[in-house]
Amino acid sequence: MASALLAAALGLAACDSKNISELEEGVSTEADVRARFGQPENIWEAPGAAAGSRVFEYNRQPAGQKNYMITIGPDGKMSALRQVLTPENFARVKPGMMMEDLRKLLGKPAKVTPYALKRETEWEWRWVQPPNSPMVFTATLNDDQRVARSGSSPDRGTEAP
Repeated sequence: MASALLAAALGLAACDSKNISELEEGVSTEADVRARFGQPENIWEAPGAAAGSRVFEYNRQPAGQKNYMITIGPDGKMSALRQVLTPENFARVKPGMMMEDLRKLLGKPAKVTPYALKRETEWEWRWVQPPNSPMVFTATLNDDQRVARSGSSPDRGTEAP
């Protein structure tokens, strides 16, 4: 089972690398993005960008260790493509952050675990800490759907490639 997941994740990573190399910021269109990545998991208005800009979420969880956010400008062209499961983005997760903002920052989690008695829910994302350490970032949400705490730890469920 673990080897099948690893093979799927490696295949996904190879496809993503090829697809990313075929896209160019300011040149590639929304149609180009959809042709290479398919239907986005979610589409949001881009915060702080030009009116009419949208962010497409491409989730690679739970088999992969990356999530991509691709911004399409009001002109219909790709203005940014970024992999969001990074230490810099995890540092932006603070107590009190709303669940919706967390989702827009990191994308769909690999795993959601409710703890009814504690009135908390854990969201987990699998990621790779450079150069090659599998990790899990966990954000614990309280019953108000706000971040109570967060942090990273080694991913014990995977083997290092």
